[in-house]
Amino acid sequence: MQGPKRRVLYVTLYELIAIAAATLGLAVLTGQGAGHSGVVAVAASAVAVVWNVVFNWAFERWEARQAVRGRGIGRRIAHAIGFEGGLVFTLVPLFAWWFNVSLWQAFVMDLALIVFFLCYTFVFNWVFDRVFGLPASALGHAAA
Repeated sequence: MQGPKRRVLYVTLYELIAIAAATLGLAVLTGQGAGHSGVVAVAASAVAVVWNVVFNWAFERWEARQAVRGRGIGRRIAHAIGFEGGLVFTLVPLFAWWFNVSLWQAFVMDLALIVFFLCYTFVFNWVFDRVFGLPASALGHAAA
């Protein structure tokens, strides 16, 4: 599976699982109900969807220019860190505002989610690629 169909399926599956996990995690971390945490989880998901499209477009453009093809462990780690690192800059201020805490408190609170999502992103991408195949950018030149 390639192109826009792949991206839409990827983002949809990734974010549905992420909303459920973030709602639960934020409710536990803040002591507030799932309803309150769920609202910010959906907002964070919307931010993540936009970032996902932008980041993966840029990552695949970079990846297509690399001499080494495939997605080894190093490339997968770089992908996960780059994606999650970009989210920190938008989600920490959102969490600080929503939960009425300082940026530092929001960052500390977000650390557990960051660790979870780094692992989740890595595993999700690996499983997604195994189920649906690698994107053209990671295949040999003939397939791209």
